[in-house]
Amino acid sequence: MNKVLIVDDAAFMRMFIKTILMSHGFNDIIEAENGKEGVEKYKELKPDIVTMDITMPEMTGLEALKSIIEYDSKAKVVMVTALGHEEMVKEAIQYGAKSFIVKPFHTDHIVKTLNQILAYNP
Repeated sequence: MNKVLIVDDAAFMRMFIKTILMSHGFNDIIEAENGKEGVEKYKELKPDIVTMDITMPEMTGLEALKSIIEYDSKAKVVMVTALGHEEMVKEAIQYGAKSFIVKPFHTDHIVKTLNQILAYNP
């Protein structure tokens, strides 16, 4: 079973993503409410995949992504962003993010994206 880390400062968004994933067979789900906590939980719990909001207090999603990739260059991180953050998404891909999901997203899209990234083993 795949372990998923959801990093988002909005509790409702973490719960929304968690509910979607649980309804599609993901049961081992960890939550973090900012980038700093996300990096700490990544190092401690070594999830198989991460969903990372870009805009958060304390440590942005981009900063957290950099820290995670520095720690584990094979980390599978999917950025979650609102419309209008295209430049940040490009930056995230350059830093090592595997994909991105734009809010608002369809349930099937997030599940399909995570499953594709998890299945890919270069």
